[in-house]
Amino acid sequence: MYSIEERKSYFDRTIRELVSSNLVEGIVQIGSGVIGYNDEYSDIDLMVATDEIADAEITRDFVRETLCDFGPIYIKNKQFSKDIFLVIAIMHNGLEFNISIVPREFLSVKSQLWKVLVDKTGLVTEKMNAENDRFLSKQVKYNVGIDVPFEFFYCARSLDKELKRNNLVYALKMLEEMRDLTLIVQALNEDKKLHQFKAYSSLDPKFIESYLSTFSGEPTVENIRSSSEKLTKLFINTVEQSLIFSMDSVLDGLLQVQFT
Repeated sequence: MYSIEERKSYFDRTIRELVSSNLVEGIVQIGSGVIGYNDEYSDIDLMVATDEIADAEITRDFVRETLCDFGPIYIKNKQFSKDIFLVIAIMHNGLEFNISIVPREFLSVKSQLWKVLVDKTGLVTEKMNAENDRFLSKQVKYNVGIDVPFEFFYCARSLDKELKRNNLVYALKMLEEMRDLTLIVQALNEDKKLHQFKAYSSLDPKFIESYLSTFSGEPTVENIRSSSEKLTKLFINTVEQSLIFSMDSVLDGLLQVQFT
């Protein structure tokens, strides 16, 4: 595992290398590193802004070459849209880089954890500030785009059917989806960012205790059913505290009697 000093050395070297290219208009740090990193396992997360949309792909190649010079054990290109890219690199000491390449006009703010490190024109800062104002003005900052209470009910219903068929693998799959939906509601209740959210240990301790209590031993029909019942009660309680989601009376009644 890398040390804090090693991470800083990699970070400083990365910024120096990226700034040297005319392709790079600006660099924005995102994630926990903005406020000092969560812990010694935190990654280096950056957004590299290009002036021209047409420069995005060639800038992606430049970022990849830069990280390749560090001698990673693995490097991966990903593409989110026609002109937005991500390069992931993992070093021998375990340090991970996540560097997205985004044309300046497509820059966006998905959490309050961001900081402009380099801005050669002043336009990157201007764009990020405008996007931040837009983000903060949203009534619902993190929208999952689905009807979470209904999806939970539907998973619970599917789980019940598969238990009756003794199809434990599929039932466990539905149980995990129910867990994910419960975490989404709780994270939103606490105004946590959903985008790449991993800091589940920062959720309310009472919720964490209740959530962990829904795990019930060996994967038997009885234990899976017990877990589902506990999780359903937790989900209903969590939705009742939500300002975003609500459970209509019919759905609530169906969930309450799902396993009776």
